[in-house]
Amino acid sequence: MNSTRPIYFLGECEIDLGRRELRIAGVPAPIGSRAFQILEVLSGVRGELVTKDALLDEVWGGATVSENLLQVHISAVRKALGLYRSLLKTQSGRGYRLLGDWVIELEAAQQPSSARNKSQQEPTTKETSNLPVLVTDLIGRAAALSHVCGLLSAYRIVTLSGAGGIGKTTLALHVARELLSDYPGGTWLVELASLSDPSLVPSTIASALGLKLGDANSGEAIARSIGTTKLLLLIDNCEHVIDAVASLAEALVRQCPNLTILTTSREVLRISGEYIYRVPPLDVPDVEQTEVDQLRSHSAVALFIARTEVLDPIVLPQNDDLPAIASICRHLDGMPLAIEFAAARAATLGVEAVQVELRNRFALLTTGRRTAVPRHKTLRATLDWSYELLPSEERRLLRSLSVISGTFGLSAAQALTGGSLGERSVTETLANLVDKSLIIPDRLVTGRWRLLETTRAYAAEKLLESGEAEQVARRHAEFFLEVFSAFGVESRLQAAIDGLPLYRPEIDNLRGALTWAFGETGDSAIGIRLAAASCDFWIAESLIAECRDWSGRALAQLGDALGSRDEMVLQCAYGRTLLYTQGMVEGSLLALTKGLSLSEELDEPDFQQRASMDIWLFKSRSAQLVEALEAARRLEEMTRDREIQFRAAADWIVGISLTYLAAHREAAERLQRASETYPVERREKDLIRLGSDLRASSAGHLTVNLVSLGEHEGAAQSAMRAVAEARETRHATALCIALVWAGFTFITLGKLGPSEQIGEELVEHAYKHGMQPFHAAGLCIRGSVLAKRGEPAAAIAPLRTGLAGMQEASYLLFYPFFLVELAQALAANDRLDEALIEIDRALTVATNIDYRWLIPEIKRNKAEIIGKIFSENTPEAEKLLSEALSQSKSQGGAYWEYCASISYAELLLSHGKVAPARTLLMSQHDRFGNGVETPMTQRAEGLMLVLNKLMEPKSGLDRQH
Repeated sequence: MNSTRPIYFLGECEIDLGRRELRIAGVPAPIGSRAFQILEVLSGVRGELVTKDALLDEVWGGATVSENLLQVHISAVRKALGLYRSLLKTQSGRGYRLLGDWVIELEAAQQPSSARNKSQQEPTTKETSNLPVLVTDLIGRAAALSHVCGLLSAYRIVTLSGAGGIGKTTLALHVARELLSDYPGGTWLVELASLSDPSLVPSTIASALGLKLGDANSGEAIARSIGTTKLLLLIDNCEHVIDAVASLAEALVRQCPNLTILTTSREVLRISGEYIYRVPPLDVPDVEQTEVDQLRSHSAVALFIARTEVLDPIVLPQNDDLPAIASICRHLDGMPLAIEFAAARAATLGVEAVQVELRNRFALLTTGRRTAVPRHKTLRATLDWSYELLPSEERRLLRSLSVISGTFGLSAAQALTGGSLGERSVTETLANLVDKSLIIPDRLVTGRWRLLETTRAYAAEKLLESGEAEQVARRHAEFFLEVFSAFGVESRLQAAIDGLPLYRPEIDNLRGALTWAFGETGDSAIGIRLAAASCDFWIAESLIAECRDWSGRALAQLGDALGSRDEMVLQCAYGRTLLYTQGMVEGSLLALTKGLSLSEELDEPDFQQRASMDIWLFKSRSAQLVEALEAARRLEEMTRDREIQFRAAADWIVGISLTYLAAHREAAERLQRASETYPVERREKDLIRLGSDLRASSAGHLTVNLVSLGEHEGAAQSAMRAVAEARETRHATALCIALVWAGFTFITLGKLGPSEQIGEELVEHAYKHGMQPFHAAGLCIRGSVLAKRGEPAAAIAPLRTGLAGMQEASYLLFYPFFLVELAQALAANDRLDEALIEIDRALTVATNIDYRWLIPEIKRNKAEIIGKIFSENTPEAEKLLSEALSQSKSQGGAYWEYCASISYAELLLSHGKVAPARTLLMSQHDRFGNGVETPMTQRAEGLMLVLNKLMEPKSGLDRQH
């Protein structure tokens, strides 16, 4: 009995439910079976909405299916509709509807005319598959396996594309075996790797299907034989006969409505209806990941371990081997074939030997499986296979791109060819290399690409063999000199800083260009220009140590650039970065002085200010404080008639110098004015010019003055503001400076929780950016917190280590303060003689460098230590406390005067002088008793209770006794 099935018509579109075809202008559109079912359901409801749940239930029969898989099939329907894709309407969050007034005709269900002969509908073989037995597990591809299986129910042609050795064939074979039950006509493997004549593609496919076609080995004959049979054809390794496979596949899909084709190829087919799935590398651990469970969870590591265990089950990789295995997998880009080779070598040589020998990866990675095709038995053979298939233009571009480090954009690719291909030709050639999986798109940035490391190393060898290596490397360096030139021009600097995200992807290329330029075969003249141009980029990116290294290398090879603007830039950058990374070393001051001299000779006001600022900073941090103030005054005079930002900067550094010299009121006014008048929009640019953030630094230094003046709540707020301002800048130096001052503030105020957090962040942040002086300060904060928490013994080691680091770096600004902290910890640990030595050292250093603001507090602490050592005879302690009171009062340091009065009152009380002690303490306590609580105010409260009790009038009975 003939059943009838409707055909839906709308313009050029036909949905034929009898033949299970979607036709556009009479031509069948390739569409997968389940994707066609979606069309069938939507067309049957005549424009009504079908919810997602209803669609999943109708098409997948209630099976658990992800919404993502439904989206894949909807996309396949739209792709098949082509120009009419807008007919499929999405109702956001609800479902789908098929738009349009479709006309229905009923037609007897029949087979396509090209396959009506029953005897020609199925392959003659009775078997349903010729797939090989799978002897290895599919590691790390569970998601890919599921996704590709879903794609094959949505599309009728799916290509697995990717570089040689990425695992296309292995994945395809597992997919085909997974889908055996879905194809009554079988799943059939067609292996083309050994085929050299494209004209033999039809006969190879016919042979795989078991077809006996005689002399009619053509696409038409194969299509007639397949007819309406539902089968899956897996065509493996198509790239070398790609045109023949593409034309035949397109014809077969058009004529055989139930045929699905899965291909593996380094180059895509580029035919109608093809869905391209680019097989990704295996998942590799990030450099930062070090925990065993983290490392083992990555599929590349799992594959390495699994293959090693198969080869040598006796000596298995241990947990200690995992970091080296992770490193190997990263260097091999997660490439399964290369990882298998490396695992084979590790089974005989050991993991560490493989890691070391990866520098010569092509010699090392040569042990494949005996059953592998010849081009998969060595890594070089795999790449040779791909390279030999390329036309000359594609070979040339691939070779040239080997000089790229990291990712690259189209303009870089065009520059490397030197115009020999032409702009349009480079674009097309690049696209071809992407299609052939020799170049892969960057996952993070659209419009950028990269070479897998194995491909890059191979192409670099080919570049060397071609004799073009030096020429291409020079083009590379010259191109990136032009890219980064904006950072070397004052008028373009702000725009460059605003566009930093555009420059960050080029960091590896900048490094590569500089490495070549200063190498044996490079051009140091280009290197000097590039190093000078990029100085402000490194500083803007907080890569301070890297700026130091490149500017230092450039200065060592100056040659004809001696006395030039480039030298001026390099001297200023080298001096500053030395100062921040190694401390106040002689080389820093020499470079800054030379940079200042050149800036004056070349009439460069911007660099005059930079060099002057850094010389002032050098003097300040090395505690040449009077000289630092003189330098600040000179800079103030220099900028008196300039823009507001220059005057704000002058207030800033004068205010800092006055802070150390204990002019607290004027210093506070200067720092507050600097912060208030400074134009915020200039922060990013001036971070480079000034070397730090004015607002964060002003708030940080202001804390010293506010603590000294007794304005403790304001000091705490200023400390937090300094850290917040510094975080905003995302600049390493600015944050380190803010954290140090915040640490000082909270230690002084006895806020140990914030102190600990700040100290640990400073240690980590400074270590990360290679900033030794600040790392040392962080260790001192850590020790100070331990001491204040009642663990003086544990505090001594970090304090001594930090102080030694400060001394080595000549970073003396905080040196006296933390010497006092060390002395206190030693005293609390009953090591009084050592405590006295350290407090004497603190007083000597502070006096010698004129570190006036802290001297009263040092004398107070020395008096307390002497009082513990010589409890009976204390004239020296009294003298020190008297001096502390007098000096702090003359400086306006009300809080230090209060602290000195507490210690003096305690000393007087210990000698039985109750009334003088109470009078002395009362004169200060009224000012601080109701303010922010600190360890010293707590001591004062307890002392006042004792003194008041002792001063109470005695009863008559007491008086008689």
